[in-house]
Order: sequence, then C-alpha cells, then structure tokens
Amino acid sequence: MDNLLTEIDHVAIAVNDLDAAIAWYESVFGATVEHREVVDSDGVAEALLRVADSYVQLLTPTRDDSPVAKYLANKGEGLHHVGYRVADCAVALEAVKAAGGRVIDEFPRPGSRGTTVAFVHPKTSFGTLIELVQDNGVGH
Repeated sequence: MDNLLTEIDHVAIAVNDLDAAIAWYESVFGATVEHREVVDSDGVAEALLRVADSYVQLLTPTRDDSPVAKYLANKGEGLHHVGYRVADCAVALEAVKAAGGRVIDEFPRPGSRGTTVAFVHPKTSFGTLIELVQDNGVGH
C-alpha cells in the first residue's frame, strides 16, 4: 500500500490568548504569522506560522461551544491535533473507515486557507486527533 500521508501540514496548539501566543513565538523564535483566519464553522480563530514546509497552527475559540473551547476547559492549553497532508482527502478518509477507524467527519469539508479537510477520532489513532488536509493550492 502507498503511504497516503505526504507531509505534516501543521501541528495545532490550543491557546487562550491568540495574540499573546503569536507574540511569544515571534519574540522567542522569530516566527511570524503567514496566514490568519476565523473559521466560523469550527468556532476558532487561527494563526499559521510557517516552519519549513509546514506550520504551527495556533488556535483559540471564538465561541464557548466550539470543540477547541471544550478542549481548553478540559485539558488546558497545549497540543490539540496534528494535520497530515494527503493528495486526496476523500481517499484517505475512506482508507481510515475501511480499516475500521472512527472518524469525526463522514465526508471531507472545507478547511482554512482553501483546503479540504476531515478529522479522524483520537480513540482510533492512539489518543491523537488527526486532521487529513488536502492542499488545493488556494490560500498560498
């Protein structure tokens, strides 16, 4: 079987204060924001800081009922999920389902910066929430 994961797209970190987290990464590492977006469907604001061909994605909730708000309330700030690039999100998602894996998204959906995404449940993937990310070349 071919490896469906082509690269690490991003490592997502849930934070309470997006501006403070951005300022810390900038002052400590010299990392700057390449992309910033509010994703209303997920109830988050994000900032992407480029690291080589990948990103650190800083996430903060924009509403109290968002998954990231619930994560912060339960676990506090920290690593939220890992995003893996895939050539075809639908194919990768079907591979997870065919292997008996639990998924959060039954079908791929629009993500930030013009991507197509789907989430794999952490109970399937050894405690790690996984985002499958198809880069459609839109948001660069």
